[in-house]
Amino acid sequence: MSPASKLATFAFVSLIGASLSAQAADYPKQIQMATQSGAKVVKTFAAASQLKGWVLSKGGRYTLVFTTPDNKTLLAGELIDAEGNNLTARYAGRYIPKPDRTALFSKLEQSTHIVEGQRKAPKSVIYALFDPNCPFCHLAWKAFQPYEKVGLQVRWVPVAYLSKTSAGKAAAILEAKNRRAAFRENEEKYNMQRHEGGIAPLAKSSAKTISQLRANNALMQKFGALGTPAIIWKDKQGKIQMKVGLPPMSELPAITGLPEQPENDPALARFR
Repeated sequence: MSPASKLATFAFVSLIGASLSAQAADYPKQIQMATQSGAKVVKTFAAASQLKGWVLSKGGRYTLVFTTPDNKTLLAGELIDAEGNNLTARYAGRYIPKPDRTALFSKLEQSTHIVEGQRKAPKSVIYALFDPNCPFCHLAWKAFQPYEKVGLQVRWVPVAYLSKTSAGKAAAILEAKNRRAAFRENEEKYNMQRHEGGIAPLAKSSAKTISQLRANNALMQKFGALGTPAIIWKDKQGKIQMKVGLPPMSELPAITGLPEQPENDPALARFR
């Protein structure tokens, strides 16, 4: 996961038109450019390190960007604090308006995904949008393993945005004779130093696979997820919930609806 930096940058660039005419005098120039191309400023807020956060919308899509105190520099991507927390994801959850997730959840159920864990009569089902090269997706996969052993089913929904090999690796999983085995190969051979999934990318994907990945990417955007993993589930009240990024291990019982499971993987130590 570049937790959202490439996705957010692309989303912001798409807001800016080629020309700039009448400008909103109170906005930094970069925000003026976005508004002149049809974007709207939904909200501003004080962010970390004296930055100013901006929630922009255009065509039903929201983008979160930041400007420096002198208004000369704009940041489109993730902010990570000294403890490793993804502040961009946190701000997105707090300030970006929530979409109607009921209709979106139905589309999520029909999405192209890989099923792991309890296959028949699972005690709990969650969805996780993932990029094959995303390190935090890999850690989420590790974290869910103990819960899968006691009845959890995880439906992994592949997207591709993080790096040039993401689409090829996602395609390799989707076009494998055994998708689940291919997915596990990607995770079991994951390289944390290089942030690369372990499966070899396909050189050429089928038209069907390309269409499936595009649909999943579009679904990710509609949910307002600015990065991966994006974990989506129904709570005990039937309300649709979403968590972007790897949650603390203490939150997994609430997410999975299952009792807390012991885990001692050193890779997850800082998330306990």
